[in-house]
Amino acid sequence: MEREQLEHVLRAAAAITREDEFIVIGSQAILGALPNAPPELRLSREVDLYPLHRPELADLIDGALGEASHFDDTFGYYAQGVGPETAILPSGWQDRLIRVTGPNTRGATGWCLEPHDLVASKYAANREKDRVFCRNAIRHGIVSLDLLAERAERLPLPSECIDAIKAAIERDAEDAARTR
Repeated sequence: MEREQLEHVLRAAAAITREDEFIVIGSQAILGALPNAPPELRLSREVDLYPLHRPELADLIDGALGEASHFDDTFGYYAQGVGPETAILPSGWQDRLIRVTGPNTRGATGWCLEPHDLVASKYAANREKDRVFCRNAIRHGIVSLDLLAERAERLPLPSECIDAIKAAIERDAEDAARTR
């Protein structure tokens, strides 16, 4: 996915929902902080988002702009309407959101997760595709290991889960150092 495609999804989601602010929580939130993120971080064809003030409208986004929709068939990428509960995020994440807006969004604003919050949430999800994303973010130096460990400590998870995440971060950092 490219930044222009994210902006297109924001524009389309605004047209469908008549809302103008969205939280972008999936991997393509990286395009908020890094419009030209490394290709390995832009592999997904989907933008996970929900309307900031009316998250219940996420189903409209999913129906009109979701996978296998006319939008997806036409453009080759899509929006997945999600809810605030979809991602496990470090406390304070709302204060670190990165704003995406401009002429290509036609007044819509996407609030994208800050990279450390995004990667911490991917570690919490602990799916293989998320772990690959995390390893690539570390390998490319997108995240500071110390700050990432701090954000992991701020996840609303039991201490044993946080310890496992911090151990995974260390393993991934060692792997990234070997592959540079």
